[in-house]
Amino acid sequence: MTEKYKIYLSEDIKTRLTNDAELFEFYKKDGSVNLNAFLKILIVNYFDQYRNEKEKLLNSIRQDISNIISISDKDSEKLADRIVNTYLKGDFEKAEKSTAITLTVSGESYDIIGIIENNLLKDSSLSGYLKDMFVSYLSIPRSNREIIIFKDIQKAITTAISEKRIITFSTTTSEKNTTFTVEPYFIAPSKEEQCNYLICNDVRAHIPRTFRISRLTSIFVTSADFIFDDALYKELQDRALRSPQSVSKTVQAIVKMNSFGIRKFKVVTKNRPDLLKKEGDLYYFDWSELQLEEYFKRFGRDAIVLEPKSLRERLKKYYSLAVKAYND
Repeated sequence: MTEKYKIYLSEDIKTRLTNDAELFEFYKKDGSVNLNAFLKILIVNYFDQYRNEKEKLLNSIRQDISNIISISDKDSEKLADRIVNTYLKGDFEKAEKSTAITLTVSGESYDIIGIIENNLLKDSSLSGYLKDMFVSYLSIPRSNREIIIFKDIQKAITTAISEKRIITFSTTTSEKNTTFTVEPYFIAPSKEEQCNYLICNDVRAHIPRTFRISRLTSIFVTSADFIFDDALYKELQDRALRSPQSVSKTVQAIVKMNSFGIRKFKVVTKNRPDLLKKEGDLYYFDWSELQLEEYFKRFGRDAIVLEPKSLRERLKKYYSLAVKAYND
């Protein structure tokens, strides 16, 4: 079954939900953001958590009301509902103009909408209930929101880690029919990107790898066990504290910066490598080569890599290809 509903949201809520859908890479075939697909997953994966947390809040308020004044259970329930649905709303929600979106549901999301309509609306509308659910979701840190949206993947990884089982999967960014076989060690959040990464050991290549969990597909927990390596675990933890986006071995790098590069280094904080030491205009790093490359691509002539030679050549090639593309 498929059904369509009009949902009224503030522009701010719609924008923030769309931003999450884009960050978590929910796209249509034409490349536009697929907000509807994202909201269907949100409703399915967050419904139980939201309902339980709201019920706990209502019970707590009802209990406090009953302890303060003599009131019937029915009246305390009504008063608690009024407090939650009226006084705990943000002022911006009351004042900001709403915009309508069409939500098309099917499968699990259709079933959950049916449960809400038949059991949980009371004096509110379906639109109001879903809006409150979305506001609650947006109040959670983004790295935890990613766990909600990709709950099944996170659950499979957690199971594999606890049982020390090898897992296989593909990714949305790898070549078609490419399958990875890894020993999972832990999931680490990235403070800068506010995303979560699987930190693991590649069984075939025998090297540490990291994968963003939102990009994993066809994940499968095999029956094969692996021997947990405590030394590797500690090493991976140390690398993940620096940058969970890349747990490859670090390199000793020297970067020469002009005055503009020094200013950029101070303000461009996303995925910025930790500075080992500084000698005049020479900046020293002990960091992942891939992360250094991605970071300093934004600096152009204002930051010149002197060491290692491999990183210098990669950036040199990157800029030369850019010049060629602009000249064509």
